[in-house]
Amino acid sequence: MKDLGSWRIALVTVAALSLAGCQLSNTKQSVIPGALSLSPSTLTFTNVPIGTSQKQTVTVSNTGGSDVTVSQVTASGTGFSVTGLTLPFSVAASGSSTFSVTYAPTAAGNSSGTVTITSTATGTAPSVSLSGSAVAAAALSASPASVNFGSVLLGSNQTVSETITNTGGSSLTVAQGTVTGTGFSMSGMSFPLTLAAGKTATFSVTFAPQSSASATGNLALTDSASASLLNIALAGTGVTAGALGANPSSLSFGNVQVGSNSTKTITITNTGGQPVSVTNASASGSGFSINGITPPLALAAGQKFTFNVVFAPTVSGAATGSVSITSDASNPTLAIPLTGSGTAAGQLAATASVDFGSVTVGSSKNLSASLSTTGANVTVTAVNSSNAEFTYSGLTLPLTINAGQNQAFTVTFAPQASGAASGNLTFASNASNSPSTALTGTGAAATAHSVDLSWVASTSTVTGYNVYRGGASGGPYSKVNSSLDSSTIYTDSSVVAGQTYFYVVAAVDSSGTESAYSNEVQAVIPTP
Repeated sequence: MKDLGSWRIALVTVAALSLAGCQLSNTKQSVIPGALSLSPSTLTFTNVPIGTSQKQTVTVSNTGGSDVTVSQVTASGTGFSVTGLTLPFSVAASGSSTFSVTYAPTAAGNSSGTVTITSTATGTAPSVSLSGSAVAAAALSASPASVNFGSVLLGSNQTVSETITNTGGSSLTVAQGTVTGTGFSMSGMSFPLTLAAGKTATFSVTFAPQSSASATGNLALTDSASASLLNIALAGTGVTAGALGANPSSLSFGNVQVGSNSTKTITITNTGGQPVSVTNASASGSGFSINGITPPLALAAGQKFTFNVVFAPTVSGAATGSVSITSDASNPTLAIPLTGSGTAAGQLAATASVDFGSVTVGSSKNLSASLSTTGANVTVTAVNSSNAEFTYSGLTLPLTINAGQNQAFTVTFAPQASGAASGNLTFASNASNSPSTALTGTGAAATAHSVDLSWVASTSTVTGYNVYRGGASGGPYSKVNSSLDSSTIYTDSSVVAGQTYFYVVAAVDSSGTESAYSNEVQAVIPTP
């Protein structure tokens, strides 16, 4: 029996140990739930240009003991998005996975948002705080926006300063500048060139024309990817230097009488491609002068200007001279030869005197006179009378009378009052002398004329008569007596010499009634 009790005790003990072992085994096999964390917990995107994007990476880690399934990852806030993952996905215990958060702003300013995760993990879902600032995209502008060099002389060059500005909110890099077009080049800029927001850079553009023609070109600024950043149009014209020419290239005045003058014209032309400034114009040589040009005078390319050259010899004989034009043209002094010859002045003779005798006041008398020349041709430019009662006709001025020729004309005396009258005709000309014609005459009082009328008395009883006069036969008539004429005679003293008159008479009775006109009579008034 002792032996049996001892076995039982041992059995119980073993059984108890076995049970305890089972409980310990069950504790070692329990699992810790999955738990997620995000790193970093904050993302900041700084100064991202509008129209571009910036990415940052987020790591999701499983800090638990069992796998976690992520079913959704979202980003809130303007411009923020999540990329780089395929949902759903699993994160193993103690494992991790990554995805990207992108900030792509469409307007300048600040933005904020949050990345959140939906999963099978226990506990509070982790999140990432997002913030971003957007700036205007980098942009390049030029001042001036295009370059026109205008006219540039062949063999020289012209340089202008060009400024480029980054008008955007972020920096940019100009990788290279390329110039096209014959004669255009740039200098003063090294590449690559980085311009921060709002910064400028200045360089030079030069035009050295290769021909006398218009030229165009372009300055292209590109970035490192050879994308076009800015194009600056270039233009210019190559021109030849200004040059003066004259037409005619020389002047010959031939023979010009001493005391007279001859005028000719010269036209100067800028035959070059640049403007010319005439600073002086003068004439040399005895008797030569110029007018119609007053320096300084500007002549554009191709422009013409005409002025006068005068030869007025003071002595007989050949004369030479020159017109000199000074300017900034490629031929700074233009000389135009002048020649001419002074000849002796002709002699002018005029009828010495003209006597009209007696001429009735109110009438006139014509007599002939003449001019003649010797030695050389003479040009008469004016005739003057010292007395208005004497006039001339038959001369059309200016009048040239060839040497040895005569020119007749008419002198008229029209006295305005009784008595002796005198005067002189003087002649202005290029002759070496100044002849005159003495004029005399006497004004005689005009003869007084009248018409004496008489008629047969009316057989009727009348108070008087009215006398009528007309300028044509049959009238019309006008009464000439101022009051009723009671007699049968009447004298008309208001007649004018040289006229013809026609008269009629009418009788008037006591009641004022007038009879019919009498027969008509004619009276011819003599002259004078």
